[in-house]
Amino acid sequence: MKQVLVAVGIILRHNQTFVTLRSDDKHQGGKWEFPGGKVEAGETLLTALRRELNEEVGITVNQTKPLMTIEHDYGDKKVCLEVQIVEDFDGEPFGREHQQSKWLEVTALNISEFPAANKPIIEALQARVK
Repeated sequence: MKQVLVAVGIILRHNQTFVTLRSDDKHQGGKWEFPGGKVEAGETLLTALRRELNEEVGITVNQTKPLMTIEHDYGDKKVCLEVQIVEDFDGEPFGREHQQSKWLEVTALNISEFPAANKPIIEALQARVK
C-alpha cells in the first residue's frame, strides 16, 4: 500500500484554530480535520499547502512554521502528514467547498472528533497554550 503525502495547515489566531468537517463520502468522513490535502507530483510541500488552503478555505498563506511529521497506518490507507503552523495569512477562512467549518479554542479540541492521525497534532497544540 502506497503512502499518501499530505500537507496539513494548522491555521491559528488567538489560541483558536480553524477546522473543517470531512464529507461523509471521504476517508474518515464525518470527522473534523485541519485543512490541507495531497501533495501532487512536482509540488513542494509549501506549494501544495498554499494551493490546498486557497482551494479549501479561501486564504492566501504568506508564511508557515513546521510543527511535525506524522506517519499513520489506518489499515486501509497510509498517510504521511507534513504539519505546518499557519499564523501569517491573508483573508478570512471559510468552507469554500461548502463544507462545515469553524474556529475552535485549542483547549476545546476533542481528539475523538478527529481522525486518529491527528492525535499528536492536538496534543502538541494543547501543550503550547498551557
